[in-house]
Amino acid sequence: MARPGTICAPLLSEWAALRGAAAAPVVHTGRGPRRRYDAAAAGPVAVAGVAGALTAELRPGDLVVADEIRRNGTELPSPAAVLLHGEVRRLGLPARLGPVYSAEHVVTGRARAELAETGALAVDTETAFLAADAPDGQAVALRAIVDTPDAPLLSPGTVWRGVRALRSLRAAAPALDRWSAAAGEREILLAGPRSFCAGVERAIEIVEQALDRFGAPVYVRRQIVHNSHVVDELAGRGAVFVEELDHVPEGAVVVLAAHGVAPDVRSQAERRRLRVVDGTCPLVSKVHAEVCNFAAADKTVFLIGHADHEEVVGTRGEAPENVIVVADPEAAARVSPPDPDRVAYVTQTTLAVAEAEATAAVLRQRFPALSGPRKDDICYATTNRQQAVRAVARESDLVLVLGSPNSSNSLRLTEVAAAEGVAAHLVEHAGEVELGWLAGARRVGVTAGASAPPHLVDDLVEALSGLGTLRVRHTTVTEESVRFNLPREVS
Repeated sequence: MARPGTICAPLLSEWAALRGAAAAPVVHTGRGPRRRYDAAAAGPVAVAGVAGALTAELRPGDLVVADEIRRNGTELPSPAAVLLHGEVRRLGLPARLGPVYSAEHVVTGRARAELAETGALAVDTETAFLAADAPDGQAVALRAIVDTPDAPLLSPGTVWRGVRALRSLRAAAPALDRWSAAAGEREILLAGPRSFCAGVERAIEIVEQALDRFGAPVYVRRQIVHNSHVVDELAGRGAVFVEELDHVPEGAVVVLAAHGVAPDVRSQAERRRLRVVDGTCPLVSKVHAEVCNFAAADKTVFLIGHADHEEVVGTRGEAPENVIVVADPEAAARVSPPDPDRVAYVTQTTLAVAEAEATAAVLRQRFPALSGPRKDDICYATTNRQQAVRAVARESDLVLVLGSPNSSNSLRLTEVAAAEGVAAHLVEHAGEVELGWLAGARRVGVTAGASAPPHLVDDLVEALSGLGTLRVRHTTVTEESVRFNLPREVS
């Protein structure tokens, strides 16, 4: 059985504040560099107590979670800090994430100002000394602010500020409990393939090349791909994301997102004399072409997908009078086309394979004359990632999927994992992982949607390493080598 993480409280008042509120072991270590720390040395450690703020933005009672623990030129990383910080924030408590410095004595005056210039948020006299005894990277620190630059420790009101800090520390005890329960050795099963697909890589490169060639700003209609990290990074380089072309100045450069658009959007761009760079994924363009061909043959086209998804909106726009969106097998059982003998179907590219096939099966049973695409519309990357997460889920206690909540393929990965009978959660980054999910989960599957950057997986694995020794195993079901050419405007 995994040993829980130990909470160290240097001061007696800190220990008393936590003892009644935390179910995890709380060790009173004593103040300053000389401390008693026998019980905690064998595993992950959380140092919890009060500290002095080094920035005026922090006020008494605010909490600081140390992502780096500093002392005399040494820097100890705290990978699990992002997990603890997220847990504290979910309790509704004011908390900052940043470096904490440990000094051998109370720091005042000019020395305190010099520490502030290093970027540290708070200073104490114990964290680094206690963290040094924990296994590499397996220490976290939670500090409640007592004194501030404008209200130093030896000034009127210190007692009141101390009470406020200890109350905040006590309120954060549930987060420390969850950290303690989540601590321990575990195995990470990395699903492969995961993260970016060829269509997403192409779309991102299109925006980057457009910025290099035309200069900022380059406008992008909607999110280029459904991931907030990608959008924020491109926005930082000069991309301007707009909902509609009405917000793009006439004659400007505009990139159309990977999910595709209806013909009327292209017509609007032409009327406004916009310089269009088409970022539509070639696999989405294939579905658009299929709809046009079926509609030209005067067939009703069943579009299997989610009506409010941008890809479906754009695809339906190719022939709105011919297309009927069919969401699921129940809808397929009810749909009534004008001529049952002249029907066809296409599929949104990011659906769960089993979900789409179940709907198509109902349509085939009801309409023997049903035509379909020559090749499956669900994209290779969607299929591969679902197969990989299914394989991982069968061996895992928990599956974490990295992706944005508006990403269809990421949502489907979560559903596919859950269908294997394992707890599965979609998160945008490591800070959204709830420590309670990790308690008792000794084998954790990890994957990422096709629009999620690879570094998010690396960040998550790094964060989990701060909870205990990790073994990482790659579970790869296939290799991908697909590459799409860029449009001529940016190639």
